[in-house]
Amino acid sequence: MKGTFPIEQFSALRTPFYYYDTTLLRDTLDTINREAGRYPNFCVHYAVKANANPKVLRIIKESGLGADCVSGGEVRAALKAGFPAHKVVYAGVGKSDWEIELGLDNDIFCFNVESVPELEVINQLAAARGKVAHVAFRINPNVGAHTHANITTGLAENKFGIAMEDMDRVIDMAHTLPHVKFVGLHFHIGSQILDMSDFVALCNRVNQLQEQLVQRHIIVEHINVGGGLGIDYQHPNRQPIPDFAEYFATYHKHLKLYPGQTLHFELGRAVVGQCGTLVTRVLYVKQGSHKQFAIVDAGMTDLIRPALYQAYHKIENITSEAPAEAYDVVGPICESSDVFGKAIDLNRCQRGDLLALRSAGAYGEIMASGYNCRELPIGYLSEELK
Repeated sequence: MKGTFPIEQFSALRTPFYYYDTTLLRDTLDTINREAGRYPNFCVHYAVKANANPKVLRIIKESGLGADCVSGGEVRAALKAGFPAHKVVYAGVGKSDWEIELGLDNDIFCFNVESVPELEVINQLAAARGKVAHVAFRINPNVGAHTHANITTGLAENKFGIAMEDMDRVIDMAHTLPHVKFVGLHFHIGSQILDMSDFVALCNRVNQLQEQLVQRHIIVEHINVGGGLGIDYQHPNRQPIPDFAEYFATYHKHLKLYPGQTLHFELGRAVVGQCGTLVTRVLYVKQGSHKQFAIVDAGMTDLIRPALYQAYHKIENITSEAPAEAYDVVGPICESSDVFGKAIDLNRCQRGDLLALRSAGAYGEIMASGYNCRELPIGYLSEELK
């Protein structure tokens, strides 16, 4: 079944563009709040890296979620959208001085620290401002995830986090620094995870590390398990909202929290992935020697995931009801990797047809580039096109 789109309004817009179904977005946010709200010590932050469209950010802010940022630019975007600073978490393996200073000046909730040198710099910069920075240590749990190698982050070989064997030493060091306050532990094992056993494995590792700290009479205030929950790219209509009930229940069942602790989540793709669609127009249908191509005006500059990760996005011809034919759907960029899908069955295409690339709300518009001197795509909310 195809998605439902305002075709008449689409036809008047310059393509390619992003379209965000705000009804679905708000329903998703309501589901998150309802399911996480079953556990009073659960706190959810939205991972801004998934989609920083200002209009989308404002809707997410209105739902009450916090913000998880991985750059100074994202911190600025979150604050501009109205996220309160005390709900802003700043992670990232390479924070520059100005980015740290931005967080300090706005008294954000916490820095997720990834190395000893970073901790030392935060202490120095906080001292210069007469402040105390709250820090959590991102620990690399050496837990794998059933996902693409490029978006696995929790293995010892990855660049992220502090090695488990260094955790005690770094915590001890933090207690000697007058301008940082150690408040938590942070973990993140990857993205687009659909197998709950991966999260169970993370829970087991966190439990192990917590027991190690309790033996030293250390109970941290906050545990942050990152995000990573995936979406159904194959069937966006069948499951437009991920199974947040199972996700939060998995952590409630398997992760041992101590009295007074809060558990933080950083969900991105699961929040916005399904509400977004890239709409593109067919420029030409070309018959090759062995296949036919639907050449569209969107390219890897507008949606890079298929070229970067060999990612799948369901593609629909939303202006044709003709019998289906097989096409390679390709863009105009001068790269052989500028392909959205091969041997895709679509209702017969002709010049001017509109194609919808579904499940593109996460890591779509935010990753767009100006390569080939192309203009960035515009993002429209469904409520703007009524």
